[in-house]
Amino acid sequence: MAEHYEPLVESISLLTELKDKQVEIRGVSTGVPGLDEMFFTTRLENGRAVIQPLGGYPERAIIHLTGASDTGKSLIAEQFAIQQADLGNPIAFVTVESPAPFIVTALQQRAFQMGVNFSEIEGRIIIIDAATYGSLRENLSVLFDTLAHAIKTYGVKNTVIDSVTGLYEAKEMMARQIVRSLFHFLKKWQQTALFVSQKRSGHEELTAEAAGGFAISHIADCTIVVVKHLITSYYDARIYKRPLGEMVRLLRVDGCRMCGHDTDTHFLEITPGGLVKIGPKLQEILVK
Repeated sequence: MAEHYEPLVESISLLTELKDKQVEIRGVSTGVPGLDEMFFTTRLENGRAVIQPLGGYPERAIIHLTGASDTGKSLIAEQFAIQQADLGNPIAFVTVESPAPFIVTALQQRAFQMGVNFSEIEGRIIIIDAATYGSLRENLSVLFDTLAHAIKTYGVKNTVIDSVTGLYEAKEMMARQIVRSLFHFLKKWQQTALFVSQKRSGHEELTAEAAGGFAISHIADCTIVVVKHLITSYYDARIYKRPLGEMVRLLRVDGCRMCGHDTDTHFLEITPGGLVKIGPKLQEILVK
């Protein structure tokens, strides 16, 4: 005999009943010149849709940032941390790859390049060292309890995990389960979060696929893809308008369910000091 289940009535709501609970879309500055302008909302004005710049990542979004090694992912994450701390907003930085002392050095260098006095913001960046403490990587409950403690103690509203791939290393079959648990945990705590993930060698560069397949991009609110391409032929040199031997980096917002976004592929520039900036659209270079 088939089992009988009672309907979960509390899960059903009329849209009118949820209007007071809807999330207002505001921008959270990325710290990357040119990236804030790539997100926008739309409002109705005199019967016409009008685009309004958001000024950053949508607040309380889970953003997936993926790419191969040396594409600028960690720099983007570090600039976000410095920017938010400089604006007075405490941020949790979960380091899964590099032990905490190395992250401190990297953040200090990023602050110098951004013109930020590091001594004035260091009390607003909370490092959670999952690289050194394996239990944070291997046991989600320990990670969640630790993050919850940091969020409550320091009033954290933004979180970086670099990289989320390290939480399911050697167990990529569990990537979807792990990422979904992280997603719901951070939503519960109303965090604007940046998940850095790594691509495998077999993945297409400009797709949202990363280690663990499409698990992260299917779950996250937004996905940003960064790629690199070495100019090794005269054809590439003509296309990209760059000399042979130069490394070209590109960035594209692959999707964002919480707001509108720029759909073009842009050049990604990294200064000699390690500061990431969004460059011109690729199509603007191609038509010259």
